[in-house]
Amino acid sequence: MLKVGLTGNIGSGKSTVASIFTCLNVPVFSADDEAKKMYLDPDVQSQVVSLVGSGILDTKGKIIRHALASRLFADRILLDQVTSIIHPMVRQGFRDWVVLQTDKPYVILEAAILIESNSRNEVDLVVAVSCPEDLAIDRIRKRDMVTEERVRERMQFQLKDAEKASLADFVIINDGTKLVVPQVLEIHKKVLQQSAHKHSKQTTGK
Repeated sequence: MLKVGLTGNIGSGKSTVASIFTCLNVPVFSADDEAKKMYLDPDVQSQVVSLVGSGILDTKGKIIRHALASRLFADRILLDQVTSIIHPMVRQGFRDWVVLQTDKPYVILEAAILIESNSRNEVDLVVAVSCPEDLAIDRIRKRDMVTEERVRERMQFQLKDAEKASLADFVIINDGTKLVVPQVLEIHKKVLQQSAHKHSKQTTGK
């Protein structure tokens, strides 16, 4: 089995691409969704609150995600500290999940900061979804009803789109002019071929 990382900056359309792979019967593990679950763990919540403060909690004592995000994107040290709590747990969750997918030719780890968080060594190949920054900003402004300034705050800790694409094995262009599905189908075909080749080598020992 091959492990494929799917990454892309905020507003790139990474989640849309992940849904296409899901339609192709490829298992997808969303690191972002897994991280959200981690914040519900009482121990994790306690550690995060001790770093950030109780101002991120609602009246029921639960973490308000947008309040936490505002604090983290304004303070790189805090962001790194919270990341050091969450990411090892997400990484282990992915490893445990992979064990259950042994009958599949390949699986996908969907993670916005796959490269930035040093999770590149968790996967065999990387697919990056690329999108012009102005278009990404416009998408997020409309989706989340936030200002351009707020979007740029969230972007500042990501690698530039071109740099991320240069570090990937495959790049999907999602600029509104190029069809995405055919690009995904072509990558799917190539990854299946690589998976079959890997399996053949393991079987024959050559």
